[in-house]
Amino acid sequence: MWLWRVRDNARALSGRPPKYAGIWVYLGWVVPVVNLWFPRGIVADAYRASAPERRLPAVVNVWWGLWLAGLLGGFLQQGDADSLIGRAYSEIGPLLVADLAVAAAAVAGALMVRTVTAAQTARLARA
Repeated sequence: MWLWRVRDNARALSGRPPKYAGIWVYLGWVVPVVNLWFPRGIVADAYRASAPERRLPAVVNVWWGLWLAGLLGGFLQQGDADSLIGRAYSEIGPLLVADLAVAAAAVAGALMVRTVTAAQTARLARA
């Protein structure tokens, strides 16, 4: 919901259409390969349209990098359920790194939401 709303707000604030079609707000998370860059692109496009005088905040890239690290770390843990459970007891390091990356991505995501929302609110207040 937030991503859809921030995209619509950016369109209203800038007067220009978004770079990504609306369907990608949802499909961008689930279509393989596309999900590696579209969600970040939608956020970056919305921010740039909302605050064209400012650089893209680092928290956007930190959030996305951590999300990808957690996502790809989970894919590296291939195998059947029994082998995954066995590795959770014997090779806990990679599992912990992937889980920590996802948890850190959640925190960075909250900061990213606050940053982009604040930029849009400030732009609206100036208008």
